[in-house]
Amino acid sequence: METTLYLTRHGQTEWNLLKKMQGHKDSPLTPSGVQQAEWLGERLSTIPFDAIYCSSSPRAITTAGIISGHRTTEIVKLDSLREINMGLWEGQHIEQITQDFPTQFSQFFNEPHLYQPTGQGESYSQLLERTLPSIQDILMKHRGQQVLIVTHRITLKAVMSYFMKKQLNEIGTMPDLHPTALCKVTMNHDVLNVDLYGDTSHYRD
Repeated sequence: METTLYLTRHGQTEWNLLKKMQGHKDSPLTPSGVQQAEWLGERLSTIPFDAIYCSSSPRAITTAGIISGHRTTEIVKLDSLREINMGLWEGQHIEQITQDFPTQFSQFFNEPHLYQPTGQGESYSQLLERTLPSIQDILMKHRGQQVLIVTHRITLKAVMSYFMKKQLNEIGTMPDLHPTALCKVTMNHDVLNVDLYGDTSHYRD
């Protein structure tokens, strides 16, 4: 009995283009972001999803809606699948953050085990503590089924680090996840296998 999780990041947003950090804040999908979600929707159009979960952030909800297409499957929105809380960085331009917090910004992407948030943000450990129980719950609840999960760049990286048996300090060496990049995890008799990581073969020129 095979359980399959299809996990992806939301499509490109306006703040992605403007190089502003989002976290728990939000900005709408760009036309390119909508296109990316449509491409992934076409790629997954033949898969009869038994369940669809997404972050409660509007950019993830919009992406999930586009991918689900004409399916009648309910889209379940979970706060636990939201992006890492970036504290004072949210809504700020990356250029400003790198000037004000050069060490922390470098650690955020490259040395997550050392990263400490500025203001009321989350560490990577806190992100995993928030996210993994939901992922494990989804796996238990949907044994033998096919599930779509739409989340965010850092959250998805953290979740995939769990499936890939990576330590916290190794998350920084994992390849980046582009908008609507697809990850696929299968579970057979409690044996987990990562079939895809960050796949963007649905992109078109």
